[in-house]
Amino acid sequence: MPSKVRLERIGDRIRQVLSEMLIHEINDPRLHQVFVNEVKVDRELAYAEIYVSAVEGAARSAEILAGLEHASGFLRHELAARIELRTFPRLITSTRSTRGEW
Repeated sequence: MPSKVRLERIGDRIRQVLSEMLIHEINDPRLHQVFVNEVKVDRELAYAEIYVSAVEGAARSAEILAGLEHASGFLRHELAARIELRTFPRLITSTRSTRGEW
């Protein structure tokens, strides 16, 4: 099992690469001006919870989640190609800004 520090580093790297992809490579209008706030990776590296927000706030949350769900296969494939991990976690998206808001 990876240490807590390693999980945080993996989450930060996923956040960084995903943010760059949303700005430069994803052309879906539903994902325009979407920001990745945090990425939490579970201990088994099976899931990565991605917390996103938009400039407009919660008004676009359903639209953003639909866009991310539609692009999830492409995003996971591209992230796996850019981040060296044995197995890449499945992406789970949420419009909550942090885990503490649950």
